[in-house]
Amino acid sequence: MPELPEVEALAAFLRERAVGHAVARIDVLAISALKTYDPPVTSLGGLTVTAVARHGKFLDLDVDGLHLVIHLARAGWLRWRDEIPAKPVRPGGKNPLALRVHLDDGSGFDLTEAGTKKGLAVYVVRDPDEVPGIATLGPDPLDASFTPEVLGRIVGGKRTQIKGLLRDQKVIAGIGNAYSDEVLHAARMSPFKIASSLTEDDVAALHEAIVTTLREAVERSRGLEAQDLKGEKKTGLRVHGRTGQACPVCGDTIREVSFADSSLQYCPTCQTGGKPLADRRMSRLLK
Repeated sequence: MPELPEVEALAAFLRERAVGHAVARIDVLAISALKTYDPPVTSLGGLTVTAVARHGKFLDLDVDGLHLVIHLARAGWLRWRDEIPAKPVRPGGKNPLALRVHLDDGSGFDLTEAGTKKGLAVYVVRDPDEVPGIATLGPDPLDASFTPEVLGRIVGGKRTQIKGLLRDQKVIAGIGNAYSDEVLHAARMSPFKIASSLTEDDVAALHEAIVTTLREAVERSRGLEAQDLKGEKKTGLRVHGRTGQACPVCGDTIREVSFADSSLQYCPTCQTGGKPLADRRMSRLLK
């Protein structure tokens, strides 16, 4: 799933490639991906892309005052094309193409989604806050206003495991499953630690880990082509998706806790005092 660093990089990529160009037309192949109808998607035709912004994990293309807002969800992606094929694409079958944007110079981009679980969402709105997911976003961790004091107020009194809290977009915008694992590893903190139990020093360490991890990931992605961002994310991760490999900090074996539709990875030595966390789902499978 694209998270804050990848979406930030996609926004920067589109600022270079799309801003200043008019929308020639938009082909909607997966009608389920289009979440709004007023204004219609056809209203973007002939208007110019004037800016591209990011709100958490949402991409926002300002098209002469209207906004084409995109959430790539778990398996969605944006694929840039220097030359968009003129021939219309037929929807249906196993075609992953959900939406195609044609620009006035013949370039453009495709929105694709792999797999059978469809979560890709596209909105055409007059104000980004009309998108429910944007209206309820928590603070952006790369904004200067996101201070240790703000984080302290966020975790204070929350009887929630810190891993889940970091992933809650209404609490902090932009962090998902992968970067929450990376942040907690950098902070040397158990993903099961209860948020309200964090000391002032814990909050300071967590804040530093959040900001540094995300900024470094954004910096690694800067200037990359859209198609290269997935590979950069994977190679830049230290614990997420690396079950069974050696921790790059201490050399211990990275462990995993499995859930119904996701999993987390962590280092016992760095994060849990050397003790493996209980993995009830895996224990049931072994039994």
